[in-house]
Amino acid sequence: MNLVPIRRALLSVSDKAGIQELAEALQAISCEIISTGGTRKQLDNAGIETTEISTVTGNPEAFGGRMKTISFNIESAILFDRDRDAEEAKALNISPIDLVVCNLYPFKKVMEQGSDFETLIENIDIGGPTMVRAAAKNFKHVAVVVDPADYTELIAELKANNGALSYAFRQRLMAKAFNHTADYDAMIAVAMDKELGKQSLRLSFDNGLGLRYGENSHQKAVFYRETGDKHTLADMRVLHGKELSFNNILDIHGALEAIKGSTGVACSVVKHNNPCGLAEGKDQRQVLELAWDADPISAFGSIIAFNTTLTLDTVKFFELDNADKSLRKFVEVVIAPKIEADALEYLQLHKNLRVIELDVNDLKFNHDYRYLNGTLLTQDTDDILFDKMDSATDIQFDSTGEQDLVEFGLRAIRSIKSNTIVIVRRKDGCLQMLGMGAGQPNRLIATKLAIEKCKENLNRELGAQAISADAFISRELGAAVLISDAFFPFEDNVELAAAEGIRKIVQPGGSIRDKQVVETCNNLGVAMLMTGIRHFKH
Repeated sequence: MNLVPIRRALLSVSDKAGIQELAEALQAISCEIISTGGTRKQLDNAGIETTEISTVTGNPEAFGGRMKTISFNIESAILFDRDRDAEEAKALNISPIDLVVCNLYPFKKVMEQGSDFETLIENIDIGGPTMVRAAAKNFKHVAVVVDPADYTELIAELKANNGALSYAFRQRLMAKAFNHTADYDAMIAVAMDKELGKQSLRLSFDNGLGLRYGENSHQKAVFYRETGDKHTLADMRVLHGKELSFNNILDIHGALEAIKGSTGVACSVVKHNNPCGLAEGKDQRQVLELAWDADPISAFGSIIAFNTTLTLDTVKFFELDNADKSLRKFVEVVIAPKIEADALEYLQLHKNLRVIELDVNDLKFNHDYRYLNGTLLTQDTDDILFDKMDSATDIQFDSTGEQDLVEFGLRAIRSIKSNTIVIVRRKDGCLQMLGMGAGQPNRLIATKLAIEKCKENLNRELGAQAISADAFISRELGAAVLISDAFFPFEDNVELAAAEGIRKIVQPGGSIRDKQVVETCNNLGVAMLMTGIRHFKH
């Protein structure tokens, strides 16, 4: 294990959480504790004996604390090679420091508080990163701890190894230390650029997870999480199933985006990163069935997400235990904030089905990033559904009575590739996406696809009802709402929708032909609502 006994430690921390407990553990193994400033004061007040750092450096703390730890004696005690340089260190009267515990001045905290430039400068740590990097470089002989979260494991290691630390533990701490100082310097560099009016961005990712494959089976793929972020996709809890692929991750994201912001019990069914089914209501099983029925063929091999605890009654919809295997519904991934034990047991009947716990409400991010061949695009997240709800036509659009349905449809188009048309309706007390046209370069084609999907679904739903198909479809489309992710450049979309029975349309507006489009609505008896917000997704 290549154990290193910890006989002498240097403690100098900005974040003092847990430092007393750690010092007590070091005291218990008769370790000399060297300390500085506020850290030493806290330990002394707790009755823990410390050595003032000035007795090691031979110099006082100076210049308002700017000079404390930077010295030949301190850096040498951390950095000299115990095997090669022992005799030289002895001749120079350098006693080794075996452990450095240091976290840096809170630059991020003061920056986020909007502090002035001088305060930012004073919160740039110099001595801390120097000690941390020296200890990390010499990890064969020295341990370095930069995160209070590691104190518990450090104390456990000391107890297990009679006051010593293993090579493997020191090596992990070393890697974390170098990442810590790299992120710290990157943050300062970005802040200094900002002071000069320059735009720069440095992102850090860690905990890479190898995936089954990339978009295609011949491509390798790795899944990283952004350093320091909490509640990310990487925090999903995989309870069952085979290894995730690149496409699974993209579709999981798409499924969660589709139900983000839902106020009721919601379910999305996603295929190739687009929701082919989406519903919202009060009963989870009913909502799943409505989402599935929007496109049962595309739902084969889909990713399904919920925003409420998943129950056994809901998952029995998949008929995984049906003796007739042809009736079992095949899905790739099921996601919910929590999955009840009996529901999990039932889902495990499918050995490869990925079952994941992740709460969409925990995923709150302010920016989107897109990496493009050595360049990076960044933008605010699309989290504003509408700017207004203005009825633009002679026939008034009931924006108050239909607001929940309109907002449901806007959340849908926000998560679907442009050009997008969705048609949404009320069904048995729920909100359902009845049909959609996605990813089309021509908006008219998107409108045609959405209407065709609606008619297909309605014909299947009609069954043996004592009403003609044309009358049933006309009635349902007449009560539905068609929503466009961007303005209509021409009147043809309205003419097509009206010819099929659509009587309510929502669009952002903003075209030079808005007036003609509204006039066409008036002539055809269609109510139109303008929202003022476009929802392109490329």
